[in-house]
Amino acid sequence: QQSGRKFNLFLKRRLRIDKRHQSKDSIFFRDGVRRIDFVLSYVDDLNKEWEKKLERRKEFESNLQKAGLELETEDKKESEDGKIFFVKIHAPWEVLITYAEVLNIKVPIKENDIPPMVENPLDCVLFPLRLPENVMHPEPDYFTAPFSKDKQELFLINDESTFFSPSMRNRIVNYILTRCPYGTEEGKKKFGIKRLLNNGTYTAAYPLHDCQYWKKASDPNCDSERYTLYMEWARFLRFYKEQPLDLIRKYYGEKIGIYFAWLGFYTEMLFLAAVVGLICFLYGLFTMDENMSSKEICDPAIGGEIIMCPLCDRDCEYWRLNTTCESSQYSHLFDNVATLFFAIFMGIWVTLFLEFWKRRQARLKYEWDLVDFEEEQQQLQLRPEYEAKCTQKKRNPVTQEMEPYLPLTSQAVRFCISGATVLFWVSLIIASMIAVIVYRLAVYAAFASLMENTQTLQPISGLLTPQLATSVTASCLNFVIIMILNFFYERIAIWITDMEIPRTHMEYENRLTMKMFLFQFVNYYSSCFYVAFFKGKFVGYPGAYTYMFNRWRNEECDPAGCLIELTTQLTIVMAGKQIWGNIQEAIVPWICNWWGRRKARNNPENLYSRWEQDHDLQTFGPLGLFYEYLEMVIQFGFITLFVASFPLAPLLALMNNILEIRVDSWKLTTQYRRPVAAKAHSIGVWQEILNGMAILSVVTNAFIVAFTSDMIPRLVYYYAYSENEDSPMSGYINNSLSVFQISDFPERNEPKENPENFVICRYRDYRYPPEHEKKYLHTMQFWHILAAKLAFIIIMEHVVFIVKFFVAWMIPDVPADVKAKIKREKYLTQKILHEYELEKLKERLCQGDKGATEKEFIATEGRMELSRAM
Repeated sequence: QQSGRKFNLFLKRRLRIDKRHQSKDSIFFRDGVRRIDFVLSYVDDLNKEWEKKLERRKEFESNLQKAGLELETEDKKESEDGKIFFVKIHAPWEVLITYAEVLNIKVPIKENDIPPMVENPLDCVLFPLRLPENVMHPEPDYFTAPFSKDKQELFLINDESTFFSPSMRNRIVNYILTRCPYGTEEGKKKFGIKRLLNNGTYTAAYPLHDCQYWKKASDPNCDSERYTLYMEWARFLRFYKEQPLDLIRKYYGEKIGIYFAWLGFYTEMLFLAAVVGLICFLYGLFTMDENMSSKEICDPAIGGEIIMCPLCDRDCEYWRLNTTCESSQYSHLFDNVATLFFAIFMGIWVTLFLEFWKRRQARLKYEWDLVDFEEEQQQLQLRPEYEAKCTQKKRNPVTQEMEPYLPLTSQAVRFCISGATVLFWVSLIIASMIAVIVYRLAVYAAFASLMENTQTLQPISGLLTPQLATSVTASCLNFVIIMILNFFYERIAIWITDMEIPRTHMEYENRLTMKMFLFQFVNYYSSCFYVAFFKGKFVGYPGAYTYMFNRWRNEECDPAGCLIELTTQLTIVMAGKQIWGNIQEAIVPWICNWWGRRKARNNPENLYSRWEQDHDLQTFGPLGLFYEYLEMVIQFGFITLFVASFPLAPLLALMNNILEIRVDSWKLTTQYRRPVAAKAHSIGVWQEILNGMAILSVVTNAFIVAFTSDMIPRLVYYYAYSENEDSPMSGYINNSLSVFQISDFPERNEPKENPENFVICRYRDYRYPPEHEKKYLHTMQFWHILAAKLAFIIIMEHVVFIVKFFVAWMIPDVPADVKAKIKREKYLTQKILHEYELEKLKERLCQGDKGATEKEFIATEGRMELSRAM
């Protein structure tokens, strides 16, 4: 029986091999002529919904054929697992030209005669970074115009089968699929492939890759662009090479092309910030031994003789200042004069990045024929979900056509529910942050007593202080909470955005973007804001400490300042997010695909068709790019909002982004189905978010330098309170510590033991000593330092903002040569179109067409003269 089964399997495979002579990489129908533009798949499962799904499919496919599309079905017996049907879709020429006009697709009318840019003198130096010309520019540059069925002879149509690129073709077919009806259910008209995918009628809908990524297609009619992208772009060994943006745009569409252009430009600009940040870090490293503050803390005669007040109530003991020697030395790496310079530099760098990106974007808009592309055109295309769910109709004041709309009362209710949900989740983040703060306060005493009493920790106790141990564990706990909240909120955000029923795709993306960014902003940055602006600022003083919930005593900063803790927090969250992001983006899809393809490896190569191979890949959904942008914008926040505390942040971001470009390209080329091509002329609402973060970063960095670092107190001491002309900073540590008389401790705060019978202890503040008439009140130096901090914030903000606005004013958004090219192309395009109209009128006049009057002829010539004048 077993041998008989094997024989039947052999016959089945033999039959399939004989039936299909085409290569497994074929992207054509069985006739080898008609190109497969889209593939639908479904499983013919015999459950209670079977008949309903069958009826929907019949109706849907019938309507697709009525729309002009051609279908070819692969029976499940032909599939690798014997369960899946595949419906191959081809768009013939008539359908393509009809919808090219509807979608306002621009096509070539004349080869570009504008001379190329003058060669860059650095080209010889940059030659190793360049890619071959045929990869960088796979197509000649053309003047283009929106396609018109009535003027086909005007366009450069050499071959109808290749005139529209595969990305244009799959965009047209997707447009038809999303609007094709499939019947009426519950009195409502149902349509769109998305709804059919959601209800299980079809299991997948996708355009095909043109070949396998590791080798070229055997069919000479196939361009094998996927293979080229993999070899020249998606391999990590090509990390130093430029990106083939024109080929990316041709294969994946403008929307994905503009993302990789932005990511590449951002990475290039990070190189400058990373170099300057590294120089600032090296300055701190080389001047570490010259830092007077850490010298005094480490000196046994100074720091060893200063007895500090306990860091927690009752259980903690008195301690000597020199026990924090090593942490104070390391804090100088980030808390030095270079920090101020770098904070100002980054404020200007952000402006340069955003302004130069506008120029780069303007050049891409010209090169990719997006100058006249307005996303308002896309807004006229309503989301199928909006059309399906909105039963009421009203007249559009622009088009004067009846279209569905959502009543104001329904909108108000949906927005209230949405707003309440977002507010609840933001509150949940704040609650979780408070929980982490309570954890910090609760375990601090435990770490303090453990490190004092455990001999095994002695070798690292100088570096691993109770403050640092608490900060590291709390940062790790906070990162875990961030990831968990992210996982749930992503699904909630999509659900509430769907519930709002946005009118257009752009509206949908913008609403989801704002919800997700608001949440991620609070989620990722709240802990950094706490350490930067709240920790150690509301501690009180011995005998009058402040408590959270009247139970946990507020945290104090390390005697060397809170900046090293902010650096630790930033490093853990930023590095952890980048590592986790790369695991999610690369390893998880690879494992899923490996698991899905494990059976196919046992089959002969020619039984595993192109559509089956792509079916087994992961889906790059409509929100795929959204998550990529979100990841990079959150990273942008880390390297701008808190960069004063960590000059190496741009270097970390640079290394991550070099990897990110190759990981994103690798997964898109090898692990995901080919996405449907989409147009975009900018990075959209992300531009406004980046602008907002750039302005906020100036404020946050000014506050970090003023209130979190120790720079302003040191400068005030240097210029106003130093008594040693030869060494102005000597005595600073003693000056920055106030005196407390131990006998003044209330019972709640007093340590259980005082074996050495200390009489006084010191604490970090500027207060009068116990024998002064203003006992424990703030000294005049405290107010001088506070005034200096506020003055510094105002001056730094104004200086950086003035420079930012001046730089933004100096750099035009559109390069002069691009402006000239746009004008030249518009003029030539108008001239060609008007000459065409003129020729047609002349033909009609010669043929004696009475409709072609002399006035029409004169008007057309007039338009030509006007275009020349323009």
